Amino acid sequence: MQEIILYGIVFLFGSVIGSFLNVCIYRLPRGESIVLPSSHCPSCNTPLKVWDNIPVLSYILLGGKCRSCKAKISFRYPMVEALNALFYVALIWRFGIGWHTLIYFLLASALIVITFIDLDFQIIPDSITMPGIFIGLVSGSLMLPDPFLRWAMLGYKASMIGAVTGFGLFYAVAVLSRGGMGGGDIKMMAMIGALMGWKSVLLTTFLGSLLGSVWGISLMIFKGKGRKTKIPFGPYLAAGTIITLFYGQEILYWYLGRR
Repeated sequence: MQEIILYGIVFLFGSVIGSFLNVCIYRLPRGESIVLPSSHCPSCNTPLKVWDNIPVLSYILLGGKCRSCKAKISFRYPMVEALNALFYVALIWRFGIGWHTLIYFLLASALIVITFIDLDFQIIPDSITMPGIFIGLVSGSLMLPDPFLRWAMLGYKASMIGAVTGFGLFYAVAVLSRGGMGGGDIKMMAMIGALMGWKSVLLTTFLGSLLGSVWGISLMIFKGKGRKTKIPFGPYLAAGTIITLFYGQEILYWYLGRR
């Protein structure tokens, strides 16, 4: 019963943070403040009442429409709120309660924002990755476990090597591909390396590339897209990061056992 209550509280907390993530997703790429003005309808600019801004629930009660102008509200809003809440519950279930879990909360939320901004604008804002690198270096040095050896701390050396590996690897790809890799992806992987170490950079890169390739091939087959169609890489790196965070150790043991 205590666990159910805990998960319920975490879900509510995650959904509230998810509501703020929607603000970030909409405003950051447009260069708008994420603080002011308060939440409002993007169609009629009417400020939202408190009861119209309850995560997930308000969308259902309003029938997916603005109370004032009846404009349709994107389903993305409750989806982001629910997704962030589910991530928080999964992180508590997987890693328990601790300072490291709070950092993973930040990471999961950052990845959600990166994913949807990159899908819409094909950019990854520095306002997310640059603070993320700093937080990753500090927390990676002081409190975060190694995703591949959870009984061991990551440590400052592994955190710094991870950041350098993530930055260096993707910078090299950008140079060799003559701009085929964006600066946002480079800084994103430096952030991931700082938080999770160099091994996580390699596995995340592999998984992200695999997922991106599957999606790209699917677009070519079913949508008639060409090989030169631009596909944002951030969402696939984000998915690879989550898989590595949750199952990096198991994947490593599986791979070593297969050899």
